Amino acid sequence: MNAITDLLESYPASKPALVAISRDGGRRVWHFGELLARSAGLSGALAARGVDRGDAVMTLAGNRIEWVLTLLACWRMGAVALPCNTQLRRRDLELRADAVAADAGIGEEGRGPALCVGEEELLGALPEGVEAMTMADIDAVLDEDSPQERPVGVADLDPENPALIVFTSGTTGEPRGAVHAQRYLPAQRVQAEHWLGAGDGDLVWVTTATGWSKSARNVFLAPWLCGAAALIDDSRFEPGRRLEVCEREGVSVLCQAPTEYRMLAKRTKLRPLPQMRRLVSAGEPLNPEVLAKFDDALGLEISDGYGQTETGHLAGTRPGDEVRPGSMGMVLPGFETRISEGLLEVRGERCPTFFSRYLGDEPFDGDWWPTGDAVSEDEDGYLWFEGRDDDLILSAGYRIGPFEVESALLTHPAVAEAAAVGVPDEERGQLVKAVVVLRDAEPSDALAVELQEHVKRETASYKLPRVVEFAAELPKTASGKIKRAELR
Repeated sequence: MNAITDLLESYPASKPALVAISRDGGRRVWHFGELLARSAGLSGALAARGVDRGDAVMTLAGNRIEWVLTLLACWRMGAVALPCNTQLRRRDLELRADAVAADAGIGEEGRGPALCVGEEELLGALPEGVEAMTMADIDAVLDEDSPQERPVGVADLDPENPALIVFTSGTTGEPRGAVHAQRYLPAQRVQAEHWLGAGDGDLVWVTTATGWSKSARNVFLAPWLCGAAALIDDSRFEPGRRLEVCEREGVSVLCQAPTEYRMLAKRTKLRPLPQMRRLVSAGEPLNPEVLAKFDDALGLEISDGYGQTETGHLAGTRPGDEVRPGSMGMVLPGFETRISEGLLEVRGERCPTFFSRYLGDEPFDGDWWPTGDAVSEDEDGYLWFEGRDDDLILSAGYRIGPFEVESALLTHPAVAEAAAVGVPDEERGQLVKAVVVLRDAEPSDALAVELQEHVKRETASYKLPRVVEFAAELPKTASGKIKRAELR
């Protein structure tokens, strides 16, 4: 099998596949034939730099055509894609590069062998033998007038060959790399049809940033599996502009994080969008007043959904089903779940999108995979999220492990101990709150701001503790574990 070429070649070359909007407002429509040809050419450029079947290619790029083509080129040749979020910082990227033993790194800009975003070098000199490409290098491959390397032939892949690595949020330790097999890619058809709800002729905009599991499976794969076209936009989120782009481009299916829906409801005047026919969301429950505002203004209900990095998308409110505010819908067809002692579990062998293994670990050999999510089920099969069994923070659609925030804080010389928890917030769902024990310094508002700026330099900005409190000590169990529930 080769999921990407099987998929791309199943459509007429002239069928529109992707609308790409750049940061400067440039716009281009890409057709399936162009994507097939350009990704084939990029596979040759990667091979010329030493990338072979099974090798890992690390990307640090936003929602732009070069990112899409790189993933397609990897999957064509049997290389393994490791997309990274551009908000990650040096320590985050070094952890990922070391864990994966990347063979190539692709950054938005570049000054020599490094991964960069703009003028900021995020991953210094790459290890010996690791090749670097910049967006300019990829653009040269896309230039028909430039000399081109011979494309790599389409690899004949086994469904269990690795295709993608996505890192978790690091709930109880450092983030872990979840390896997904080739079967994961075509298996997205289930959620694409039964939750995302795309169809032939639709234009689908999944706004999630690169580097998350939902981006690799839903930004372009899920729409294509249903015959729809995808929209990617590399601009920063602005509530008013979001509606303008939807209206101008004729977006018919919109998938956003709950926070984006909240911000649109709060900061814009919602209005009917004639082409829009379906709204979906996932990551955390949406509050009823936001659901009501969209229903009143657009005449559309927002269909919630649920999934994990390790499992892929598991549940959702299906097209045509009743939307029950606060519910994440029903289990998708073909998947098997159960609720054991209040926690949702998934049968791995009945989950076609179930991950292969964590990097450095053996495959999961149990029957039921524990999601760690407390869930209830009503008499009609609708699932309701009750909370996390662990301490994962869900903020603005991001899944944030407290360990990552705490690790960043502990690198500041004034910090002796730190704990991070999620606290309720009307717009973001939760805010990251840090409780800090100082070494010798005196607590102050200025020091709180200094610690926030320090975290922003050390890790991704979405992990920023927007609330910083100081304490003489942290509450702990007899074994020394922090009592985060007490802090919340």
